[in-house]
Amino acid sequence: MPGLRIQNSLSGNKETFEPLQPGKVRLYVCGITVYDHLHLGHARMLVVFDAVVRHLRASGYQITYVRNITDVDDKIIQRAAERGESPAELAERYTRVMQEDCAALDLLSPDREPRATTHMPDIVAMIETLMEKGYAYAPGNGDVYYDVSRFEGYGKLSGKRPGELRAGARVAVEAAKDDPLDFALWKAAAEGEPSWPSPWGEGRPGWHIECSAMSTHCLGSHFDIHGGGLDLQFPHHENEIAQSEAATGEHFVNYWMHNGFVQVGGEKMAKSLGNFRTLRDVLQTWQAEEVRYFILGSHYRSPLIYTGEALDNARSSLQRLYTALRGLEGGASADIPADEPWSGRWQEAMDDDFNTPVALSVLFELAREVNRLRRMDPERASGLAALLRQLGGRAGLLQKDPESFFKQGASAAVDAEKIESLVAEREQARIDKDFARADRIRDQLTGLGVRLEDKPEGTIWSVGH
Repeated sequence: MPGLRIQNSLSGNKETFEPLQPGKVRLYVCGITVYDHLHLGHARMLVVFDAVVRHLRASGYQITYVRNITDVDDKIIQRAAERGESPAELAERYTRVMQEDCAALDLLSPDREPRATTHMPDIVAMIETLMEKGYAYAPGNGDVYYDVSRFEGYGKLSGKRPGELRAGARVAVEAAKDDPLDFALWKAAAEGEPSWPSPWGEGRPGWHIECSAMSTHCLGSHFDIHGGGLDLQFPHHENEIAQSEAATGEHFVNYWMHNGFVQVGGEKMAKSLGNFRTLRDVLQTWQAEEVRYFILGSHYRSPLIYTGEALDNARSSLQRLYTALRGLEGGASADIPADEPWSGRWQEAMDDDFNTPVALSVLFELAREVNRLRRMDPERASGLAALLRQLGGRAGLLQKDPESFFKQGASAAVDAEKIESLVAEREQARIDKDFARADRIRDQLTGLGVRLEDKPEGTIWSVGH
C-alpha cells in the first residue's frame, strides 16, 4: 500500500507514510471538551479525520481510531457553576449532545472513545513516573508541575523556542512555579470542584496530561498519527510530546496532522470571540451532507471561510452529483466497468495528503460521464453511477436515495407533504389544459424555494436556492 504522503507538522515536510506495523495504523485525535454545543470549528476537525479514517480503511489499512472526550476541565467547571449544576451532570449532557451531532454528520464511530474521568489511575501513574525521573515537581501546595527546562526537545513541534517564549511571557500568576513555562500536571482541589485522590492530595489533572495518559493507554507509548485542530499545536500537543517522551523514554508520534481554522470575517471561529455558529444552528438551514461537502471542499490544512454563500454552493454541488444518480437507482448494484480510470485518480488525490478538493473534482468528472452515457449506453451509465456512489462513500457522501436528498431540503414551514400536494395540483391543471393555473402553482412553488423538472415520467421536484 505505497503512495500515501502526509504533511507532518513535526518536520514541516510532506513525508511518505510508513506505519510502525505493516498494514496497521494507530491514530489518536484530540476530541471535544464537553461543555457546550459543537460549532463549525469542531465539525471541521471531526469531518476531516473521519475522511482520513475512511481513506485509510479504503486503502486496506487496519486502523485503531481513538478520539477522546475531555470531561473534566476548567471550562466545564466554570460553566457548571454558572448554570447551578454539577460538572459531571453538565459533561454528561453535552457528551450526549456531541454524540447526537456526530450521528447527524454521519461520522464513523471511533474504535475507542476514552474519557478523562475514567483514566485517573493512568494519569496519576504517568505523573508519578515524571516525578521519579525528575521532570516534574510538587511545590507542597497540592499542585504538580512539569519542568519544561528538563526536556531538551521542547518546542520541536511548534518551532517555538523556550528562551523566546520566556522573553515574551508575563510573570507567572502561580507563585509556586519555578518557571513561567512550566505547566500543571495536577491541580489541588478547590472547594466545590470535582476531585480524585492522589499522592499529592485530592485534586484533578491538568488538561495536557489527560491526553498523554489516554493515548498511551489506548495505543502504546509510540504510535503512528496524532491529529487535532491547529489551535492545539501549541501548547497542548507540544506539552503532550514533552510529557509522553519524558515518561516513556520513547519517540511519541511519527506523524502529526493539524487542520486549519474555520474563519468568519477574517477571524478564527471561536466561542471566546463570540463569532461562532453552532452546528445545530447551521443544520436548521443546510443538510448535514451539505455541511460535510462544504468542509471537504477545502484542503484540511487551509483556512475554511464560512459564509452562507459557501454553504449554498456546497448544496448546489451536491445537487449536481445527485442529479447524475437520478433514474439510475440500479447503479448501486450495477457492475463497475473494469477499465474505469476514476478510482485511481481518487486514490492519487487522497494519497497526496488527503487532498479532498481534488478528489471531489474526480466525482464531477465521473458525473459528467454518467450524464453523457445516460441515453446512449444506460448499462455503462448505471455501472459508473455505482462507482460514483462508491467513491462518494469514501468521503461520507452520496449514500442517500437521490429523491430523498432533494426532498429532505424542505423546511418545516414548507414540508414535503404540502409540496407533493401542490405538484399534484399542477399536474392536474396541466392535464386539464388550465395552463394559467399550472403557471401560478409553479410560481408559488418557486417562491417557496422549490425547483421543478418536467420529465416524460412525471414532475421531479427539489428544494434549493
